[in-house]
Amino acid sequence: MDFSLLLVVAVALTGLIWLVDILWLRPARRRAVANAEAGTTEGLDPAAREKVLKEPWPVDYSRSFFPVLLVVLVLRSFVVEPFQIPSGSMRPTLEVGDFILVNKFTYGLRLPVVHTRFIEMNDPQRGDVMVFRFPNEPAVNFIKRVVALPGDTVRYEGKQLYVNGEAVPKALLEESPAGAPGELLLAERLGGAEYKIYNNPRDPGPQVREVVVPDGHYFTMGDNRDHSNDSRYWGFVPEENIVGRAFAVWMHWDGGLPSFSSVRRIQ
Repeated sequence: MDFSLLLVVAVALTGLIWLVDILWLRPARRRAVANAEAGTTEGLDPAAREKVLKEPWPVDYSRSFFPVLLVVLVLRSFVVEPFQIPSGSMRPTLEVGDFILVNKFTYGLRLPVVHTRFIEMNDPQRGDVMVFRFPNEPAVNFIKRVVALPGDTVRYEGKQLYVNGEAVPKALLEESPAGAPGELLLAERLGGAEYKIYNNPRDPGPQVREVVVPDGHYFTMGDNRDHSNDSRYWGFVPEENIVGRAFAVWMHWDGGLPSFSSVRRIQ
């Protein structure tokens, strides 16, 4: 289900009904009251007058919901949009059940539904956590970390990421950390971002020979390196598939009571 399309249709429909009432239906009701009062010396009693002037239920609902839906559409399309993390591909940065906020304007403003960028602002940078529409199934949103930009060369061999021929710095923090037995917890630094990743030393994982990122595309990887369906498997992310930059976790919910103790900025 395309929620953006449903929201746009709801805004258009309620706005159209409200506009038709303002331009034609409401004046017609007022003329009906004036004609009825002109035909009597005593005028209409309040109950009869209210009955004639009463808005039809579609107009009443549209007048109430249109401003709310419009505000939601503007905020969701151009300011910030909430998402839920459904998988562990970005652990330990993001856990399953985290609810995140995505900045919709930092990479430029895009029209809802058609996703065309009409105002250019910033471009994704190495190390950004980015939400995008999965190239192989655009109805599905993915979240990964940008590791290479257009024109970069990228290679991933022996659990080591190389960008433009240089190894991305990383340091061991812990072996078999809580919640990830058999994994290595490492600190990695890319661009202006410092974050943690998981590696499984017993899993050879996919190897990526040196490739050049095409213009208008990005190479992305999950922080849970050996449990992530990312650019190593299906290729590059086109610029037109970008949704926004994830910047904060505002709630965690794993089926029990919602928790706000994990509110944090996403690195």
